[in-house]
Amino acid sequence: MHPKTLVWIERLVWIFIYIGALLAVLGLFVIRQRLDDELGQSLGSGLLLLGGAGVGLGVLLIWLRSRWS
Repeated sequence: MHPKTLVWIERLVWIFIYIGALLAVLGLFVIRQRLDDELGQSLGSGLLLLGGAGVGLGVLLIWLRSRWS
């Protein structure tokens, strides 16, 4: 595989992991602050789900990167 492609994958790994973790923490914060509000619960759950998917995608990219080297 081309070295530039591997560098881009390594960058995307950390972008997905850090942004995903940030969104997950933000989602937990919104859920805890807006327990009585249905919109807050929906927003918090959506952020938590999106953040978890981002972290999962970052982990998947780590696994793919380990297979290509």
